[in-house]
Amino acid sequence: MTRAERIGASVAALALLATAGCSFAPPRQTPDVPVAASYKEMGPWASAEPADHLPRDAWWTLYGDARLDALEQRLLAHNPDLAAAFASYNEARAYSDQLRAGIFPTISAQGSLDRDRQSDTAPLRGTGPANYSSDSLGLATVYELDLWGRIRNTIASGRALAAASQADLESARLSLTAQLVDDYVMLRGLDRDSALLEETVQAYQRALDLTIQRHDGGIAPGLDVARAQTQLEVARSQAEQTRAQRALIEHAIAALTGESPSTFTLAPEVTAITLPKVPAGVPSTLLQRRPDVAAAERRMAAANADVGVARAAYFPSISLDAEGGVASAYASQLLRVPSRVWAVGPSFDLPLFDAGRRRAQVAQARAALEETSAHYRSVALAAFQQVEDELALLDHYQAAAQSERAAVDAAQRSLIYSMDRYRNGAVNYLDVVTSQTAALQTQRDEINLETLQLRASVSLIRALGGGWEPDARLPTMSAYR
Repeated sequence: MTRAERIGASVAALALLATAGCSFAPPRQTPDVPVAASYKEMGPWASAEPADHLPRDAWWTLYGDARLDALEQRLLAHNPDLAAAFASYNEARAYSDQLRAGIFPTISAQGSLDRDRQSDTAPLRGTGPANYSSDSLGLATVYELDLWGRIRNTIASGRALAAASQADLESARLSLTAQLVDDYVMLRGLDRDSALLEETVQAYQRALDLTIQRHDGGIAPGLDVARAQTQLEVARSQAEQTRAQRALIEHAIAALTGESPSTFTLAPEVTAITLPKVPAGVPSTLLQRRPDVAAAERRMAAANADVGVARAAYFPSISLDAEGGVASAYASQLLRVPSRVWAVGPSFDLPLFDAGRRRAQVAQARAALEETSAHYRSVALAAFQQVEDELALLDHYQAAAQSERAAVDAAQRSLIYSMDRYRNGAVNYLDVVTSQTAALQTQRDEINLETLQLRASVSLIRALGGGWEPDARLPTMSAYR
């Protein structure tokens, strides 16, 4: 067997070893997370259906508000935080593609046109000319054999991180769209509260006018006028405070949708939003729907692969190198057959002493794996807690709203009775003030409870993962424009 044949056989053997290389990444293990058969806080309002029945791409349409739908589309098209998250995902995907290139050989073209001069006093000075040319042209290829799984684990880590970044993008999308719905619900609640206060101011003005007439007629004391005036001014103050809160929320909505708060306006709307029935499903689906849980799991997979990369550093890095081309001292002879050169053969690199660096790198990778595993379990447990929290709020808010509606009816009857008795002179104005205060407070509490129920439903949808789908195709910019 000639030398070239022996080299060829060695290269073939090494290539075969590369295809059957091992991996030093530990077996992937997902931390145990206690999952109950059902949610403890399931209320009668939530039907026990699979959570997959929730709308995927536009879950906010459950609230049946065309204006909200339009705002969400503006958010998806213009929100700068979402655009930043999309750019971060593209960055992670491009980095993953860079790592994937490591499994293929690198081919490069090389060339030089040099004019050199030898030193006359150099050791072992040859008899050749002091001045000479050295021209070359050729191709070189390097292919690292992945015998220990270093490259494959590096690629796996990059892919897992890209997938985690995709989940981060979906998490940002869910968070921002949920924040917009929450702000919109609060805005609409304040619109109803403001309308109630305006009606109350008008009613209190009429009551004050009546009291002044009675005072001028010598029927009512000045104390009644002062009390009526106090009630009116307190109601006006509350109305202004409500307008201030609405302005701040309107500004927040403008920022979410990428608009300037100085030019953005939402007209008041007093129609109540219908509380949707959100199918919570079974707890086991939560770990599949939540993008933050998916991101934590994929970062754990990346850390697992990084352990394999760190452990592979204990073994030699073996590569197949090949070069071929032409070289000559005369440019005119460069492309002739006698000027051809070539070199082929394997090479390896194995650090023999690194003062414990590789051992520390393995320890660091294992610690990172433990950290991501603990973080995954923490995120999963927090997800279950958030769902239980919102289910509990919705359940108890519903019961509270029923009692509050009864309180509103009773307070209204009390106000009517007290005003009639005041007109007839049976009571002083203090009874009217007490009834007015109770009637207004119960009505405002009713509006607040309805708003809290809607906000809890938004938080529940967010806790359930909203429109996240783990097997969805990679998003494109058109999905957010």
